Amino acid sequence: MIGIFDSGIGGLSVLRALVARFPEQAFVYLGDQAHAPYGDRPSAEVVALTRRGALRLFELGARLVVLGCNTATAVALRTLQRDWLPGAGLPGRNVVGIVAPTVEAATQTPWAVTTPQYPQKNNRERIAVFGTTRTIESQVYVEEIRKRCPRVEVVQQTCPALAGAIEAGRPEPELDALVATAAAELVAKLGGAKPDRAILGCTHFAIVEPLFRRRLPAGVRILSQPELVADSLDDYLVRHPAYRDADAAAGVRLLTSGELAQVSRVARVFWPAAPAFERIALS
Repeated sequence: MIGIFDSGIGGLSVLRALVARFPEQAFVYLGDQAHAPYGDRPSAEVVALTRRGALRLFELGARLVVLGCNTATAVALRTLQRDWLPGAGLPGRNVVGIVAPTVEAATQTPWAVTTPQYPQKNNRERIAVFGTTRTIESQVYVEEIRKRCPRVEVVQQTCPALAGAIEAGRPEPELDALVATAAAELVAKLGGAKPDRAILGCTHFAIVEPLFRRRLPAGVRILSQPELVADSLDDYLVRHPAYRDADAAAGVRLLTSGELAQVSRVARVFWPAAPAFERIALS
């Protein structure tokens, strides 16, 4: 079984892509809506909440947990991999994130390659990154992209209210206004120039990708994290086949720490066929 963890419903965009790519696989999804969004929380709190969510998914039978949250990946993943898992008494378990496949796609460079290579060392593209406050403050996309493409111009734009508005199921005109403001501020930072690529660095934002396409200048390529994560997991499972559940029954289980009716209502707006959520207590 593979677990997907997110602070809210944004990671469902990743889960949908994974279910489509791996119909034979068993998945369990845990959204910590009781504490969503993570994007404005202190780093230590994000680490603690992410560790708790991953542990709960391991207890439910997952052997691999995908952090379907940019904030959790940017702030907590390295700590979980290096400091927690080795001493947690959880053999055969691992946690992976969604920043690495996004950076690989943005730079056209494998994650393991951390020095500029030809021709990417001469890449002069402009890459926009839209994210939560904590993801942007972490500088993870700036640092990792410039390791591989030092001449790329990375311009970041914080969208502090967007994830929460999506989580709350706010109407499209309100979401569109938030996206329009963020896109306009990003273009202003570029002096009116348009970016070549745009990273929607929050999986909540994938839910409103059409609004970003509407508000960004024509011709900007938006990198779709759900599809990138599916591609990356496909490769990861080839290299680590032990995480495939060949004998497990395929299926999807959705869990939330939040208010069941609200979470179900918002989730079905963009995933009408989503299974019913179950409420779970996180302690």
